[in-house]
Amino acid sequence: MHAQVFSATTIGVHAHLVQVEVDISYGLVNFTIVGLPDTAIKESNKRVQTAFKNSGIKLPAKRITVNLAPADLKKVGTVFDLPIAVGIAAAMGIVEIDKQWSHDTLFLGELSLDGSIRGIKGILPVACDARNLKKRRLIVPLENAAEASLIEDVEVIGVRHLTELITYLQKETIIAPTHTSFAQFSCAKRDTSRDFSQVRGQQQAKRALQIAAAGNHNILFIGPPGSGKTMLAQRLPSIMPPMTFSEALATSKVYSVTGKLHNEPLITNRPFRAPHHTISQAGLIGGGSYPQPGEISLAHNGILFLDELTEFKRDVLEALRQPLENGDVHISRVHQTVTFPAQLLLVGALNPCPCGFLGDKKRTCSCSAQQIAKYISKLSGPLLDRFDLQIHVPSIEYDAIVNDKSPQLGSQTLLEGVMHAREQQNKRFGTEHAYNSHMSSDQIEAHCALTQRAQELMKKAFDALKLSMRGYHKILKVARTIADLAHDHTIDVAHIQEAIMYRSLDQYLERHRA
Repeated sequence: MHAQVFSATTIGVHAHLVQVEVDISYGLVNFTIVGLPDTAIKESNKRVQTAFKNSGIKLPAKRITVNLAPADLKKVGTVFDLPIAVGIAAAMGIVEIDKQWSHDTLFLGELSLDGSIRGIKGILPVACDARNLKKRRLIVPLENAAEASLIEDVEVIGVRHLTELITYLQKETIIAPTHTSFAQFSCAKRDTSRDFSQVRGQQQAKRALQIAAAGNHNILFIGPPGSGKTMLAQRLPSIMPPMTFSEALATSKVYSVTGKLHNEPLITNRPFRAPHHTISQAGLIGGGSYPQPGEISLAHNGILFLDELTEFKRDVLEALRQPLENGDVHISRVHQTVTFPAQLLLVGALNPCPCGFLGDKKRTCSCSAQQIAKYISKLSGPLLDRFDLQIHVPSIEYDAIVNDKSPQLGSQTLLEGVMHAREQQNKRFGTEHAYNSHMSSDQIEAHCALTQRAQELMKKAFDALKLSMRGYHKILKVARTIADLAHDHTIDVAHIQEAIMYRSLDQYLERHRA
């Protein structure tokens, strides 16, 4: 007796079709699973057998062989419990499944010993790729049904128990498909507990963060302890534009494969990830025997904040360079190469020296030039070049804290400017997901027209600052964003001057080392 059903496994954030073949034959009583399964799948035979027993169904005392094809594709996780159980039920003749219906359907789910069906990781990527796999129906745990049904044109049937599924396949009961829409979640409220109006002073830093949010530019804060670097970074999400459906879907796929959706079908607010400086390279970039996304991918379409930047291991920081440039992470292992998305806004913060008070007006730096050089050398030039904006955040004066009663620039005002700049970029590039920071060389030529005076200033800055080609392009990209915020079509001297001001980290350090 032979039967086959279809399931899927995820590699990275993409689904791959798996054909589950079940054969029941006379011979030595045995239950074997082949097809490059991991340990969790090999243990599936115990869960399936016990689930059948506790559901009142007795398995035959025969040889049961399950093949997960293609056999050379590594399979991981517990998603195959349900398709294996359905395949056994079909092979035993308990259910009769129409061949075309079976061909159009994917089964995914983990079985409990009592026959109930538990939620699993990675449903959303499977639902997204179902049409590419030529499938139009998913049978999934009820816990995952809302998540999977966000994808249009795919019928999602959520089931609670093995017996419920069997009666459904026997056409004795009807289970209505689950329907969920993005509109149900897109109204998610913003976190108003952190607003820029709570930050006293630091107008230049607020302005720089508005530019960063408007053009998706990476930003680096440098300043003494207690100057407000972390406080500023934590309020950046309050001026980021709302996520579109495609952005929410792409980010949610990463969280789905890691099991971090926490019973929420969709990530609707841009993620803000702030890993500790002791994090490993695998934790930040991604990795493992069966590659999992790291913090850089969990921050996809959001913000990655690296506080105390110089305390991170140098090799960990250097591994950021290529993902920041390409917008994705490639992890190679013996059996497979996995790609995870990593389009994000990077925010870094560091003290200017080991004691933290280099250039501070209140306290004198006690570090030697050699100590400062060694401290800053933890950050390579190419990595610093990835930061479009480099801002000195000075310690705040007493009068600004106590005596300044003027209204502080709030998040809503900054957000309005950001939204206008993003609208300009959408019109310029013809898409919702292209930002000034992502412009190619050809796009810079096409969209970064400079006035004559601005060109002359840019030439002087190129020589004086000893800019690389990347640094030159980054100044133009930032100037383009500044012009967008000012409602200007052409980049003028004022825009270039402000953009250059945000590339002054090296000069700042040199001035205070002397």
